[in-house]
Amino acid sequence: MHVPVVVLGGGPGGYAAAFLAADEGLDVAIVEAEPKLGGTCLQRGCIPSKALLHVAKVIEEAHELTEGWGVEFSAPKVDINKVRSRKEKVIETLTGGLMQLAKRRNVKVIRARGSFENSTTLLLEGNDASIPEGGKLTFDYCILATGSVPAMPPSFQVGSSRVMDSTGALDLADVPEKLLVIGGGYIGLEMGTVYAHLGSKVSVVEWTDGLLPGADRDLVAPLHKRLKTLFDNRIYLNTKVGSVAEINQQVEVTFEGPGKFGHERFDRVLVSVGRRPASRGIGLENTLVQVNERGFAVCDKQQRTADPHILAIGDIAGEPMLAHKASHEAKVAIEVVLGRNVTFDKQAIPAVVFTDPEIAWAGLTEERAKRENIPHEVVTYPWAASGRAQALGLKDGLTKWLVDPATNRVLGCGIVGSGAGELIAEAVLAIEMGCEVRDITESIHPHPTLSETLMNAGEVFFGTATEIYKPKRHTPAQ
Repeated sequence: MHVPVVVLGGGPGGYAAAFLAADEGLDVAIVEAEPKLGGTCLQRGCIPSKALLHVAKVIEEAHELTEGWGVEFSAPKVDINKVRSRKEKVIETLTGGLMQLAKRRNVKVIRARGSFENSTTLLLEGNDASIPEGGKLTFDYCILATGSVPAMPPSFQVGSSRVMDSTGALDLADVPEKLLVIGGGYIGLEMGTVYAHLGSKVSVVEWTDGLLPGADRDLVAPLHKRLKTLFDNRIYLNTKVGSVAEINQQVEVTFEGPGKFGHERFDRVLVSVGRRPASRGIGLENTLVQVNERGFAVCDKQQRTADPHILAIGDIAGEPMLAHKASHEAKVAIEVVLGRNVTFDKQAIPAVVFTDPEIAWAGLTEERAKRENIPHEVVTYPWAASGRAQALGLKDGLTKWLVDPATNRVLGCGIVGSGAGELIAEAVLAIEMGCEVRDITESIHPHPTLSETLMNAGEVFFGTATEIYKPKRHTPAQ
């Protein structure tokens, strides 16, 4: 079989590329080893984790009403089988929809493990009827979209199902009495939040000096405060895990750090120390594609690799490893295949941590601005001054802008608080359009809403915020 365009990988970037190629009139095929489209995001990542976080959020809101509003509920009873079943139903609905979309677009879906024989040929392994006779597929262009997999250090690979990666945690085999999360990144904190609300006693160990390494400290502080309560102060920073071993149907873990030293046993351990690109074992050495020391396929802003027949998108093409970045790179790659002069040149790729409170940021961060000596001014608006936030009991939230002091253009934005992932979209648009602060403050925002805090933070820049007093420092650019 020969197709002009083949997509290796059926995740958010892969199916976006294939669907766009089909919409543009190209004959296209997706090669995917799993029986369903959707990749990690839909089947073992973004979607199932957010479904479970919804359950956690509802439990937390009921608790807050009981604690602060005088509305009493009985303690929740969790049927883990029904929770798991509902999560699987969400996945089935979405994956089924993707297969229908592929069929309507006449996209060939080949269920096989693909590897490169050379720069224009894929070897297909499997026994599905969709695999062409001879087990080979030739192409003019391949969109490499194999994604990433959870990183599991060899010292943690003890052959026990009680030591889980994110995939195992999302399977919800049970609700362990004691759960240890190794790694204070977003995946570990999100899953730790889920299990804590389902009834587990969760501990987190992180070898750096703060949760969410690399994220804005102003945004992390309210989350850390909240998680200290949720996890009963079992957050251990500057602490390493020495060894892991299964003993008597528990996992014994040794710790080396100022806050935690010695050993302790847990019912389950979630290893969440990052992800690595899925570039091994797919025959890239038989092509001209170059892979860097971290395993990413090296590509330019048109998603082209060193091999003229192969473009790369998504997690395998470099950080940030985010589904929405992959889908936009997919559009660029297909347009390049069609001969159009386009590049992936985004000023703001939003990142969201779906904990409670949520954290979201886009564009220039304060840490990067300081590190690279980029002129900037930081303005913040505390949600304690927001009527909507006070009414919802969300006074620990914060909205901040980074502004170019010479031009008044907004360079970056960070938000911590309920719904931050939804609110950040306005900031992305403002940054991409090169808006000045005045464009934000002069746009009427509905009252009372949390979206007002984006406008209010801009007003702080000019010293005109109604609900807080800040001396006037700037004049709106004319």
